[in-house]
Amino acid sequence: MILYNVTTSLDPEIAEKWLAYMQDTHMPEVMATGFFLKSQLCRMLDEEEGGITYASQYYAVSREQLEAYQEVAAPALRADMDKHFGGRYASFRTMLEVL
Repeated sequence: MILYNVTTSLDPEIAEKWLAYMQDTHMPEVMATGFFLKSQLCRMLDEEEGGITYASQYYAVSREQLEAYQEVAAPALRADMDKHFGGRYASFRTMLEVL
C-alpha cells in the first residue's frame, strides 16, 4: 500500500474556507477518481508561528496506481485548487510505502 501525503501550509485568513473546500469538494473529487481506497485529513499540531498546516492523505494500492492518478486526474484538481486559493498556500507531496 502507498500513502500519498500532501502537506499544505495556509495563509490563516483562508483557513476556514480552505478546510470547507477540502472536506466538501476537493477530497471527495479525489476519491471519486477511483485511484484511492481511503483518505483522511490531519491538522499539524506543532505549527510554525503565523501558519496553519494540514496533511491530506490518500491510500493507493500501488505506486503505479498513484502515478496514474498524478498523470490523469491530478493536474485538473490542482488547477481548481489554484483557481480558488492560488498564492495563499504552499504544498509539498510525499509518497510513502506503508509497511
